[in-house]
Order: sequence, then C-alpha cells, then structure tokens
Amino acid sequence: MKKNLFLTIVIIFSLILAACGSGEADADADKNGSTSDGKKTLKVATEANYAPFVYLDQGKMTGFDVDFMNAVAAEAGYEIELVNVGWDPLFVEVKSKLSDLGICAITINDERKQTYDFSVPYYLSTNKILVPEGSDIKTAADLKKDKVVAVLGGTTGQEAVESILGKNNSNIKKFDNNNLAIMEMINGGADAVVADNAVVEEYAKNNPDQKLVVITDEEGFESEFYGIMFPKGSELTGDFDKAVIAVLENGTYTKIYKEWFGTEPDVDTILAQQ
Repeated sequence: MKKNLFLTIVIIFSLILAACGSGEADADADKNGSTSDGKKTLKVATEANYAPFVYLDQGKMTGFDVDFMNAVAAEAGYEIELVNVGWDPLFVEVKSKLSDLGICAITINDERKQTYDFSVPYYLSTNKILVPEGSDIKTAADLKKDKVVAVLGGTTGQEAVESILGKNNSNIKKFDNNNLAIMEMINGGADAVVADNAVVEEYAKNNPDQKLVVITDEEGFESEFYGIMFPKGSELTGDFDKAVIAVLENGTYTKIYKEWFGTEPDVDTILAQQ
C-alpha cells in the first residue's frame, strides 16, 4: 500500500510539473505575441466609429478596413488583434509603439510622414460635403459665405476646411467622431459636414429619411490616399508593402471593395502610386 501511495504521489507530482511547463510555454507564446501555429500577433489600433471603414455591429468590429486589414495580414503571415482606441489616441498608440500599427482611413500626407511610416497606398479618397436638402451650399467655395462647418478633428477634412475658412476660424466645429459632426448639422448647429467621400455617402444612403445631399467638388478638394500607419522605423513596413500590393493585384482587394461600396475600385491609379 505504501508502494502504491508513493507511486500515486510521483504521478501527481509529474502531472503538476507538466501542467506548469505547459503554462510557461503558453505564457511565453503570449509574451512573444505568437499564436499556436507560430504566427506573430500584431496589435492594430483603430477607431470603431468610422463607418463604413471601421465600426461596431452588435459589438463586433466590422467594415472595409477590417476586411482589408485581415486580408493583408494573412498575406503577410501575421495574426492581428484590432483594438478600438479612438481617433486621436490611435496616433498616440502607434507613435509610442503601444500598438504595432494603425488603420482607419488614415490619409498619407507629408506632415504625418515626419512622425510615422506608412505602407504603400491602398485607397483613393477625396473629401466631400454633406448638407441638408435645399441647402444653398453647392461648392467648397460656398463654405466661405459665413457657413458653420462640422468636421472630425485632426483629419484632412479639418485641414481642407481650414484652407477655405482659415485656421482657428470659429465657424469650424471639431468633433471626436463623424457621427457627432453629422448630428450637429442635423440638429441645426452646423450648415455642412466635410468628411471622407465614403463616410458621407454611406451615411446619406443609409438615412434617406434625413434628406441629405452629398456634394462633390473635385476642384475644391484634392484626391488623397490612405495607408496603413506604423511607428517610425518599423520593421513591419516592408512585409506589409508586399502584402498590400499582392492583395491589390490578385483580385482580393477588388472583391472586398465591391462588397462594401458596390462599385469597381480604381486599382490602376492606386498601384501607380506604389
């Protein structure tokens, strides 16, 4: 009986050691940001209040940028964890390397390139104007006529309006997300909203009862390109550049784009920027 007891103790002790070893291995995997299949998991900062690019649907993040990011990460050989941090914190997260990269309809421009690295472009965009039906605003120049304009703060939409009305103009109202800017206009607190074309077009399409009009002014607003944003000097940029180009060329991008926007993307123009 003592012999059996001793054997039982040995077995139990061995099982405990095995469990501890397994726990350490799992901990190491988590610490190194790798999954069980060996793929490294990257933390991706985003703003989940930016439909149709990133938004919450029954608590789950979805949108064009979500599907695109998943496709590109898979092509590059990485797993990703999308983290909803908000628009301004997104830039802080990436700059301080709390996140490995960021995505959310982020325009590539010279000012941002001083602080961040970007992938090759993946989306062609332009700012457009959203107004109530019957508005006398027909072009970007009409915003000069003592109009109050709502924008998402810290975006190229804000910069575009500032280039028309002047920086620090009191008629420019800045909000933490586009939905708040649009609500301000609907409630009478602003005459117009300026934001990315897909944002205002999607909102007008999904809310026909609000009778909103989207105004295109190609002379008033320049075309822009979105990119995936990285901390300065990130070693990931090269991998993702190759993956973005592959997704653009192999038809995956076109499939995702048509699912979200219902039209053909201008892949040739995007690739010409590479």
